[in-house]
Amino acid sequence: MKFHEILAAGLLGAAISLFAVPSQAPAADHNDAPNTGNDSGADIADIFAFLDPNDNTKVCIIGTFHGFIIPGEIANQAAFDPNVLYRFGIQNTGGAAPSEFIDLTFSPKVNGIQTATVKLPNKQTFVTSATTPSTLAATANPQVVTTDPKSGISFFFGEVDDPFFFDLIAFERFLTSVNAGAPNPAVFSRARDTFAGFNVMAIAMDIPKSLLTGKKNATKIAVEFATLRRTQTLSSSGVIRSSGAYHQVDRMGNPAVNTALIPPALKNAFNSATPVDDAKGKFAPEIIAQLKLFGTDQAHIDILAAAAVTNGDYLHLDLTIPNTGPGGGNNAPAAYPNGRRLGDNTLDTILTIINNGTLLSQNVLANDVPLNNTFPFLALPHQPQPAGGNDGTQN
Repeated sequence: MKFHEILAAGLLGAAISLFAVPSQAPAADHNDAPNTGNDSGADIADIFAFLDPNDNTKVCIIGTFHGFIIPGEIANQAAFDPNVLYRFGIQNTGGAAPSEFIDLTFSPKVNGIQTATVKLPNKQTFVTSATTPSTLAATANPQVVTTDPKSGISFFFGEVDDPFFFDLIAFERFLTSVNAGAPNPAVFSRARDTFAGFNVMAIAMDIPKSLLTGKKNATKIAVEFATLRRTQTLSSSGVIRSSGAYHQVDRMGNPAVNTALIPPALKNAFNSATPVDDAKGKFAPEIIAQLKLFGTDQAHIDILAAAAVTNGDYLHLDLTIPNTGPGGGNNAPAAYPNGRRLGDNTLDTILTIINNGTLLSQNVLANDVPLNNTFPFLALPHQPQPAGGNDGTQN
């Protein structure tokens, strides 16, 4: 995808939350704050929202979390935390507060299988679906897709290859050079995908548009992803149980907002806040200050700062723009920041904007393994390598 095509698609006018010099390098949303760094089950990695390229009457919404799972540690790592509520907020009125919620919880893991319970918008429908079991075999298990006959939603839950691609180390070195007053984009010649070879847990849903557009049949929607926990206690038998009200642990709309725009002292606060807080300007001064540190000019500061607070941090998806192509779609008009597809090079887009519109690439241009062409579009997880094999990681 060419950058002039992305920009022509409306990048500067879109509602995107982008970023500048951080105290740590951006990794989409992986381990973006102290609380989530110590809570892998609730630590969001990424969120994606796009029209299904095989059926544009459906919206594919994907949330990933618990990143950096290595293939040999699936017994305990490749699981959904039964004490976490995974929540997708849908905005379809143009305001800041979510209009609808899709809530998911999971049963404890038994014989490698968990069951998902899904509460659909307006609390109208409950469905249950089994997760895809992980395996230590040389070949991953086929992805289990379940379709609820009442709502028409297809679901996938399981371990997958982490679809995020980015040279985290090169970017960190670039930021160090920026802070030293001598920006050195040559560090991006390293071109190594920090997330290659690692797996992540995923929730994927293929949802009829009519279930997301509200009473006024909105042509544009916005989506966020959040994780919540309740008070937890340890029983005498060693089982962790939770009770009481849920409290938000992590949230995400656009890539790397908290990781890069919010200073360390406020990262936990940002993750526990809401799009309404964003719209009220709770974090606006910090966002503007960070952009100034990077050297972003005033025109781009105005664009990015406004986008980061106006109506909150969401992915915004125009349902009238067709999405086509393999791997979840690759036509330029439907590219991020019009929602976000698995193959969209969001970090290069963001780097170019904070570089005042001049192309700046981190030179990792695609995922380390091919994406699938049908729902859930996510690639199968990496499996344990044969004797003497390269593990595929690129740190």
